[in-house]
Amino acid sequence: MGGDRAMAVRFFHTSDWHLGQYFYHHSRQYEHAQFLTWLLQQIEQRQPHALLIAGDIFDVINPSSQAQKQLYQFLADAHQRAPQMQTLMIAGNHDSGYRIEQVDPLLEKYRAKAVGVIQRNTAQQLDLERLLIPIYDAEEKIVAWCLALPFLRPAEITGLNEHSQNSQDAISYIHAELIATAKKIKTDDQALILISHAHMQGGETSDSERPIIIGNEEALSTQLFDDIIDYVALGHLHKPQKVQQAHIRYSGSPIPLSFSEINYKHQVLEVSIDPSHSDETRVQYEVLSIPRSVDLHKVSGELSQVFEQLKALPEGEIAVIDQRPYVDIEYHSLTPPPPNLRQLFEDALPQNRYRLVRISRQYLANEDSENQQRSISLEPPTPEKLFQQIWEKQGYSADDAVLKDFMSLVAEAEQSLEEQHKH
Repeated sequence: MGGDRAMAVRFFHTSDWHLGQYFYHHSRQYEHAQFLTWLLQQIEQRQPHALLIAGDIFDVINPSSQAQKQLYQFLADAHQRAPQMQTLMIAGNHDSGYRIEQVDPLLEKYRAKAVGVIQRNTAQQLDLERLLIPIYDAEEKIVAWCLALPFLRPAEITGLNEHSQNSQDAISYIHAELIATAKKIKTDDQALILISHAHMQGGETSDSERPIIIGNEEALSTQLFDDIIDYVALGHLHKPQKVQQAHIRYSGSPIPLSFSEINYKHQVLEVSIDPSHSDETRVQYEVLSIPRSVDLHKVSGELSQVFEQLKALPEGEIAVIDQRPYVDIEYHSLTPPPPNLRQLFEDALPQNRYRLVRISRQYLANEDSENQQRSISLEPPTPEKLFQQIWEKQGYSADDAVLKDFMSLVAEAEQSLEEQHKH
């Protein structure tokens, strides 16, 4: 057993839960509850040392009490099933970093820790100590250090010193300083894990991620991560994927957050790191596939084809509305559609089984139309969409630079709201 004494660490990597999300006005609470029940079963069976949640825990910076209860009840249940397990979460761009840190005394009861914001110490230096979290084994020995980097908002990280006059420089400086500090404290038998919420170069996006690249910011380079880092647990992109190297990964979201995510294979990653190995067996991965509790159906084609597809969908009443699959219809028609089209679609669907949430008309290339696509969407507009509509109504053409400036103002407004919550 002497060789086994090296302290391997085993943890789950998940992110982008978006608790409290409303999908075209429909609550996802049931779907989230199903995911969390499944995750509790995995925790109970596998007893990992740690659970890492890489940001966007909530869908909005001011989550409902119901969404918060869902998180804290999960932490209590997880602690009961795996008392040794630590939970470490960071704030994403949808979260209020101050809010998730405020409940620290509650989190401690469940061996949980939240890192929401970058802070400075009394000397106005970067407070690196609080971003380095030890992970313990059953004997309370440190088996790994976790470098926790919440979503880096320009207002929090610029102007620290001459190395951080702009966002890109500040991000590079923070990564370099944090990794240098970690190198000093780690021993040879301890792993290094970095958890971050960011948009990495080469990452594949869906249409439900809020853009976090504003102003002239570019997606981040994986060169920020020193080779000494054993694993990088990323959040923000909803598709599970590796970024350039096997040990740099997005876990992806646990449920589809838009129709563009219908084919995603939602998962939690179980990662094991054995520092006594220096070859490819040092880091090992197992994909835990998350079952989908509510289906999404995207139906498209000419009107006659759409009606056929709707009638061919599985039948059988589903009594509880929250458990009914979502349907998105995209049709094209060379003649004006009948005025009661929505009702005709509803009538074609098997009764009391589906939620028709979106209808859009696709204009074909040979149709003379100003708008290539018109949608009837049952979703409240985002600030970005509202701004684009008003901008175009005034007769201006779409302008990326103007939109980036607007998104920068939105981000600043959200930041100032968070500051108010903090005080």
